[in-house]
Amino acid sequence: MDIWSWLTNLPISDECDSPFVFELASSKDDEPNSKAILLKAERTAGSNPEALVTFSVCLEGFHNQNQNLWVSSPCSHPFKPLLLQLIRETLTRAPSPDLGPLKLDVDSLESTLGFSGFFDLVLLSRLFWLCACDAPSEVGSLFFQALSANLEATTAHCGAAMKGFLVSAGADVEVGFMRAVGYMLVKWCMLRDLQNCPRPDQLGFAYAAETHGLLVLRGYAPVTAMPRVDQKPTHTANLETYLEASKSLLRYALAHQQLEAVIQLEYSITAHERFIKVSVRVDNLRFHVVRLGYGKGGGGAETEERHFPSRVRVRVGPEPGSGYATGLSLGRSTANPVQEVETRHSLKGVVGNAKTSPGRVKASSRSVSRTTRACWSWEQEAEGNTAVFEGVMQDRISGEEVATWREGGGRVDMRGRCSGPGRALSKSGGLVVAGDEFGEWVSWRVGSEMEGKMVRWRVGGKVWVSYFPNHVRSSYSETRCVDWCETVDLPLVCAER
Repeated sequence: MDIWSWLTNLPISDECDSPFVFELASSKDDEPNSKAILLKAERTAGSNPEALVTFSVCLEGFHNQNQNLWVSSPCSHPFKPLLLQLIRETLTRAPSPDLGPLKLDVDSLESTLGFSGFFDLVLLSRLFWLCACDAPSEVGSLFFQALSANLEATTAHCGAAMKGFLVSAGADVEVGFMRAVGYMLVKWCMLRDLQNCPRPDQLGFAYAAETHGLLVLRGYAPVTAMPRVDQKPTHTANLETYLEASKSLLRYALAHQQLEAVIQLEYSITAHERFIKVSVRVDNLRFHVVRLGYGKGGGGAETEERHFPSRVRVRVGPEPGSGYATGLSLGRSTANPVQEVETRHSLKGVVGNAKTSPGRVKASSRSVSRTTRACWSWEQEAEGNTAVFEGVMQDRISGEEVATWREGGGRVDMRGRCSGPGRALSKSGGLVVAGDEFGEWVSWRVGSEMEGKMVRWRVGGKVWVSYFPNHVRSSYSETRCVDWCETVDLPLVCAER
């Protein structure tokens, strides 16, 4: 399904009067009125001397009539404005702020590996929203049945082009676009689970980049597409979920959520007499689970029940197999603070008859209690030549890790996780960790002959999200996990000597 190649090779000329047709989806029935979703390209009337083409998505065989579901603005070869129009219209479906005009260098993006797959994904996303909002339900059913394999393939092979788009479009456009695509992936996962069909263990997107002294990893994963940490197959567990009518609303709401992660690591490169020192520390970690929907209201089930991050594992280090960086040195793990709580009790009273022998007694007592466990425990570790920053959410009384609890487990009520002075998460259920909260620098030593060269560095993030009831009465709980690993080009340019 290489639609971009079909577009760029259209023989548009003055003599072309009949439209060119690309079959997007078909029911493949032997009956004469089989159903189909078509992409048509036809010359715009009166467009001489420049050949302008109008594209349209057409339905055939539905209710025994043909109709246009969508029509593009006229554009000329090589039809790059078509991509911008599809992206802009997809962004209008995401619950995001006004993004303003979209500025995108399509010429540089087209030369990126996987661009045709990225264009296919954008077109599929726009087509999904057309089927969801502007077409009969049978059109959406045909969309998922006929295009399921294409959807899986495009999400797996457009990584480089997707990264180029997200980096050039900016963070605001990135969030809006990934939420619109994430909603489509959620619906696809739900359909596959109800049909008891296998699907990829992990869906979503992540990319890493080096910018202004930071190594940045950004990742997006629909929660329902993340594998569970128990041994049940994901699609089997979800099928059991949907068949429980008493919990269907809660499960439906939990399925329409997406993990959005930002991992920022500050690095510095300094030259010494015989070696170069590469140092890295945590600058900022942000993990939020947002509700997916459509329009500015968010759509979907109106509930505030959400998954929350319960464990984080960040990895950074030279690419495996590279021998230029050695001598990994860790800083101390962040100490869990010891909190002292002082309580004073005083007692005043009268001994004997207050009229004949007034004797007054005054007593006081003082007690001090200590707690050594915070809501989160942060540590530094090493895996070979890779430094690991790990944070674990724990029960402040027992010290048990929340991510290890199973359904029906967990001896402590998690309903206060987003409230109170000692809450473990923000009021919206997210987690933000600043550099001064985490720990010290980690460092590697590189030979001085590598100065000025570009090396491959790896940044990874593994995130666990858990759910325990907060505002509803339910015994359901679960923990899911996603693992990202990306590489960046790190310039070994020394800042000082």
